[in-house]
Amino acid sequence: MARANRYDERWDTPKGLSPLSRAPGRRDTFGRFTESIARAMGTPWFLLGLTIFAAVWMLFNTFAPEGWRFDSAVIGFTALTLILSLQASYAAPMILLAQNRQDDRDRVQFEQDRIRAERNLADTEYLAREIVALRLAMNDMASKEFIRQELRALLDELDAEKKPGARASTRSTQRTTQRPAPRATPRSS
Repeated sequence: MARANRYDERWDTPKGLSPLSRAPGRRDTFGRFTESIARAMGTPWFLLGLTIFAAVWMLFNTFAPEGWRFDSAVIGFTALTLILSLQASYAAPMILLAQNRQDDRDRVQFEQDRIRAERNLADTEYLAREIVALRLAMNDMASKEFIRQELRALLDELDAEKKPGARASTRSTQRTTQRPAPRATPRSS
């Protein structure tokens, strides 16, 4: 029994075409070529040129000497009709191919936009959580007044340690004066 070609088993590849037979650098050349033609057909200049071509064709085959005419006006310019039909039969698939390629590019662009939007949403949510954490940390911080009172108390203690006789009087004044309670104490990390 003959050895079967491994590419004959694939249903998504036409017979005779293998991935090895395609040139890697020229895979997209035909697609780009047809897109350029489809883009050119969609311009006003193409329509103007086609109109001038058809008008010159009809005028020449109507008013030129009988021996020079190659298409008859009597039978409805059959050659012109065939040429325009041939052009239309090639234009339609080229336009469809260009639309398919554009759809593929749009699909990739939409996917990239979706990924970018998800990343932006995640970044925004992260920043919002960080702002909330900073606001909560700000509420736990000591106020200026609390820090001033603590510093004054430390200065009084230092002054009391310098003067041995003033120690008893400082302790008695501390007992009589009440310090306001701090709003919050700083967190230890």
